[in-house]
Amino acid sequence: MNNVERLSTGIVEFNKLIEGGIPRDFLVAVTGEPGTGKTIFSIHFIAQGIKEEDQCIYVTTEESRDSIVKQAAQFGIDFLKAIEVKKLLIIDALMGLEDPWSLKSLEVEELVNKVIEAKKILGYGRSRLVIDSLSAFWLDKPAMARRYSYLVKKVLSKWDFTVLATSQYAITTSDAFGFGLEHIADGIIRFRRIIRNGVLKRYILIEKMRQTNHSLTMHEITIVKEKGLIVLGEAKERKEDFALPKPVIDKIMNSKIKREMEMP
Repeated sequence: MNNVERLSTGIVEFNKLIEGGIPRDFLVAVTGEPGTGKTIFSIHFIAQGIKEEDQCIYVTTEESRDSIVKQAAQFGIDFLKAIEVKKLLIIDALMGLEDPWSLKSLEVEELVNKVIEAKKILGYGRSRLVIDSLSAFWLDKPAMARRYSYLVKKVLSKWDFTVLATSQYAITTSDAFGFGLEHIADGIIRFRRIIRNGVLKRYILIEKMRQTNHSLTMHEITIVKEKGLIVLGEAKERKEDFALPKPVIDKIMNSKIKREMEMP
């Protein structure tokens, strides 16, 4: 395992859970419900890339470019300066702006072409890409999730990208909007949330990381102003504490599969 080149996530305590970082050229699914920390984790990953002089691209589908810049600034990360010196490009897929780094539609082919265009501008060499979120590209056609995920991985793997692709899960069922990304991904970092005694708690669990002897234990995390995401330590709760009863899950899954099979 020592010959595997790994990219730091920018979060020291998290790196320790995955033997120092994410293997280069991996596509990692960052999954979880809204408000669990996926975007902040992704911001740390890009900020570390800027420090290490990697070429960095951030695609935002559910927030504006300005919102991502402001979120980063809350944690002392200056994305505006990185954009000015051409170490970072943020592609805005939400606002429909008339500028070169906006997507006009949520079509996965347009996404891939725009990312390659950005990569050519930034230059060759080790690169980091965040797609936040990839699941936005199949919200109205979940049956296409696996095909789209495969296309993104196949095309962009030729361009020296290490990719974080976030995927939104339903807050009610903890279920993905479409199946496929998790099967295609080289790694899965699962974010979770739970309310205990009226307090929101957040957790992180590495469910899959190829070529890595990774932690199998869920860890509690928190978000701190001017610092960002911090790993607090092993969680007291069990993974099962977050799940719906199995008969309920089975019913939801069967209904979803049936619905997708009926889609034209």
